[in-house]
Amino acid sequence: MQQITVGDNEAGQRLDKLLAKYLREAPKSFLYKMLRKKNITLNGKKATGSEMLFKGDEIKMFLADETIAKFAGDAGLPAERHMKKESCHDVRLDIIYEDSHILLINKPAGMLSQKAQDTDVSLVEYLHDYLLQSGSLTGDGMRTFRPSVCNRLDRNTSGIVAAGKSLQGLQELSRLFKERTLGKYYLCLVQGEVKERSRICGFLKKDEKSNRVSITDSPEAGSAAIETELCPLKSKGGVTLLEVHLITGKTHQIRAHLASAGHPILGDYKYGGRKLGDRYKNAYGLNHQLLHAYRLTFPALEGPLSGLSGKEFRAPLPGEFQKIAKDKGVL
Repeated sequence: MQQITVGDNEAGQRLDKLLAKYLREAPKSFLYKMLRKKNITLNGKKATGSEMLFKGDEIKMFLADETIAKFAGDAGLPAERHMKKESCHDVRLDIIYEDSHILLINKPAGMLSQKAQDTDVSLVEYLHDYLLQSGSLTGDGMRTFRPSVCNRLDRNTSGIVAAGKSLQGLQELSRLFKERTLGKYYLCLVQGEVKERSRICGFLKKDEKSNRVSITDSPEAGSAAIETELCPLKSKGGVTLLEVHLITGKTHQIRAHLASAGHPILGDYKYGGRKLGDRYKNAYGLNHQLLHAYRLTFPALEGPLSGLSGKEFRAPLPGEFQKIAKDKGVL
């Protein structure tokens, strides 16, 4: 028999949803059968699975340890399982801010925000490992709640990624990103001299096979409206240091939008072309776009994230970005 005492990260969801996380390999039919037969109870009583959970509720599973282990899979195993092939690197996260609900992490270029394949190691796995090592998370706790990121940056884009450390934090952050009430600002180095502040609009359509997007002035089937605000900070010698305010947030939006406007980001082979990419690779060894999510601003807030109300956080520019910007005379 195993018992789960519902905590903050489990409360507020249905019993069957929690059981599906805890015994993630079990068929739903098995879970409902165990509920009907009272092999799984809630607060000592028979349950249907539709009950809403509250902090302090007790769930008992009168199942063999072997059965629980079989259906739990590796859901509760520490993130070290994911880290084996990269453990020698001893990756240390650059934490900009942390409280009991959220973390803001300065992601380096080259790191995935989330897995693309099962064999990948992403920021999420490093986050789990960090929380396990710090004692903020336990293996058992991961059976019912897994902290995760709320915004994704391209693998080769650096900067601020927000993550939910608690269920409340994850839900509230996700809501803020969905409602576009957070201020998301990027710095990038682009080809050409941008002279005036502007707000550019268009429509973005993604080709899943090539993982590439295209920008059009008018809507097409499968396209989404996008909006990007540009603020040139300094231009010199055919290069501009640009602040970008991301109004909407679609895949490759900034990169494709700037390229379509005639100002591709330096180092961006996909949207800037090989000629421009090779120029900076040969000169600086640059193998990624110079795009950095450097500033995140919070609106007025109530509830679990009220302590972040009106605050602003910044991630310092990577050294490579700084060097090239200084060499070009725009920093």
